[in-house]
Amino acid sequence: MVKKSLQMTALPGYEPEIGRWLWCLEDVRRTILEKLNGISPDLLDRQLEGRHSIGSLLYHIALIEADWLYIEVLEASEYEPEIRTLFLQDDRLENGSLVHVEGHTMEQHLHRLQAVRDRLLFHFKGMDITDWRTPRQLEAYDVTPEWVIYHLVEHEAHHRGQIFELLRNLQSDRDKA
Repeated sequence: MVKKSLQMTALPGYEPEIGRWLWCLEDVRRTILEKLNGISPDLLDRQLEGRHSIGSLLYHIALIEADWLYIEVLEASEYEPEIRTLFLQDDRLENGSLVHVEGHTMEQHLHRLQAVRDRLLFHFKGMDITDWRTPRQLEAYDVTPEWVIYHLVEHEAHHRGQIFELLRNLQSDRDKA
């Protein structure tokens, strides 16, 4: 048996504390991508018992990450054009539930997730610890980049659990058929 080393490390090229939090964000993403590696296209859009599809959750994860980056951290009024084109629909219905996103390939989902993450990592690369802890003063609340990354780790980990459970149930239903 190969002994694992379970420890956090900082992503290289970042302020060490910031790099450790970004490592956490990257680690959650890594586990999602590993679990979805080789997923059959028919499972991406399938919904069970009124639950969200895996594709809808992947779209939502990317959109929320982009939103927190651009609106809260960068205090921008809109996304960069190359990111904006990745989100041709909102991710929520009027009642607050997620829209059903379908017809996107796994490659499209992966591209969207990676494009947003690349922009996030780029913008955090030059951040120092003072900026990391400096609140952005928005109309409804004040928020630091530090809290944004904490929230994104929590958000993606929550949806990772939903994706894993959904995948398990979808595969079980398929195996029964």
